[in-house]
Amino acid sequence: MSSREILFLDPVFTHNIWGGTRLRTEFGYEVTGSDIGECWGISAHEKGDCEIAGGSYAGKRLSELWKEHPELFGFLNCSRFPLMVKIIDAREDLSVQVHPDNAYAKKHENGSFGKTECWYVLDCEKDAALVVGHNASSKEELERMVGNGLWEEFIREIPVKKGSFVQIDPGCVHAIKGGLLVYEVEQNSDITYRVYDYDRLSGGKPRELHIQKSIDVIRAPARPMEKCVTDASSVPKNQWCALVACDSYRVWKLALDERLVFEQPYPFLQLSVLEGEGTINGVFIKKGMHMILPSGFGRTELAGKMEVMASSVGNCQDTQ
Repeated sequence: MSSREILFLDPVFTHNIWGGTRLRTEFGYEVTGSDIGECWGISAHEKGDCEIAGGSYAGKRLSELWKEHPELFGFLNCSRFPLMVKIIDAREDLSVQVHPDNAYAKKHENGSFGKTECWYVLDCEKDAALVVGHNASSKEELERMVGNGLWEEFIREIPVKKGSFVQIDPGCVHAIKGGLLVYEVEQNSDITYRVYDYDRLSGGKPRELHIQKSIDVIRAPARPMEKCVTDASSVPKNQWCALVACDSYRVWKLALDERLVFEQPYPFLQLSVLEGEGTINGVFIKKGMHMILPSGFGRTELAGKMEVMASSVGNCQDTQ
């Protein structure tokens, strides 16, 4: 067994105009309100910095651990902890958004990371859809549609189901629709440009839109619809199944119904239990728990009946 500890984390929660109650009722998180939009299960962001729950580092923030103990994260050459893991409960539609890449964000957003992200649909209604991409064939058509508010013509919805997996690259127009429960892995950034918000009011006022920045970064034409979504609902049992590998992250899914022993070869490995319960190296874990296996953790044994998502870094090195 490893001499290094599993880093269990206490999530941070956000309240949003579109949020609901499923993070409490289905995941058992002790958070009040009927507008709970997001669980930041693994986060070292200044707006939501998870605490380590128990062990030698109990009470420390993840961002502190990143700075004080770089050996736990493989001495990565990143200016900050590179990833975030969220669970999102969309009771209503989220705004239509787009994210910049690292170069644009560094120049225009005070040195921030841009944002690449991916979604795994945990649950949704029949005939559910997500906004992924748009219908403009060129940058000129994009400017015309957005500038004239031709939203029905511009926005592209694609059908999804429980187990759908979606990669959202910078420049991709996207929105989670009401009724979806989504697991998300993303770069450690909250830079989001709001393109359209269905004319909703928050505190009696429309929320801010970022039209010019959105036009700057939206890619036109969008990727073809059939290349945007894959079906990860059914994967071979008791083995890690790769869902995506890109510069920002790698993501795997595990459908466990017995036991799996593996080595942890990455700078760190993030784990989230999305269904069921079991043990990790003999320690009880259940739905809704998030943890990090640090660098050099070594032999890991998972046992029980669980659906687990794992993620680690891609080529995230930077010199900021």
